[in-house]
Amino acid sequence: MVRIRYLKILLGGWILFLLVVSGLAAPFLAPFDPQEQRLESRLQPPTWMGGTSSSSWLGTDNLGRDILSRIIYGSRISLLVGATTVILAGLVGCFLGAIAGYFGHGTDEVVTKLTEIFLAFPFLLLAIALMAFLGQGVVNIILALMMSRWVQYCRVVRGEVLSLKERDFVTAAKALGGRDFYVLLKHVVPNTFASVTVIATFAMAIVIISEASLSFLGLGVPASIPTWGSMLSEGRSYMNRAPWLTIFPGLAIFITVFGINLLGDGLRDIFDPKLRRQT
Repeated sequence: MVRIRYLKILLGGWILFLLVVSGLAAPFLAPFDPQEQRLESRLQPPTWMGGTSSSSWLGTDNLGRDILSRIIYGSRISLLVGATTVILAGLVGCFLGAIAGYFGHGTDEVVTKLTEIFLAFPFLLLAIALMAFLGQGVVNIILALMMSRWVQYCRVVRGEVLSLKERDFVTAAKALGGRDFYVLLKHVVPNTFASVTVIATFAMAIVIISEASLSFLGLGVPASIPTWGSMLSEGRSYMNRAPWLTIFPGLAIFITVFGINLLGDGLRDIFDPKLRRQT
């Protein structure tokens, strides 16, 4: 069980590490400019499937653009949106959850009602509505996804803080003259990091799928920026004639989400005391 736990972390971590490296080194790894159109080479299959273009390892799309180059550059958007959204949503959710759980009374009621309002809307539907209002753009999609993902952090942190604030070490810190915000930030919030880390890993996988879904619907980033979701949308008209247009972007999304979920599952096994006692 212990070996499986660390194997999941190792495999998921390596997948995520390779994706980050490929995104950062995209100008050096991509064989072509992702927007370079070569109409004479449009809809060419991968070289290992008999494609005439020896340098297009994953084939070309309906405008002759290299699929591999677009997938490499598309990882930048997915990872940027995923990481930034998770960080911002975590900060907002943890802050609101911490003050609601620690101070209680009116503060807790206001935050609880606010979370209930956001929970009343399906996550993806809320993101679609916000993107339709804000318009396309990387910043807008991050804001839309953040506004619909902070609730999970808030609820978990609030529950943990409600328990932690009754512990002896918090009482001792108050008895020594520690002010509420000092005790909260110094002694209470750090003890929620394990749960927040696990939530963040799983949330990042959900955000990447959501970004791809919004881009597929034409509500993500502008069409001039290659993304995995927009590649799926463009390739659906050619699924019978050129299935590689959708297969490879779909595999990129699957491998990314699979790796992140593996990492999150391994971290959960380590941080969850019930699972630790079982091993």
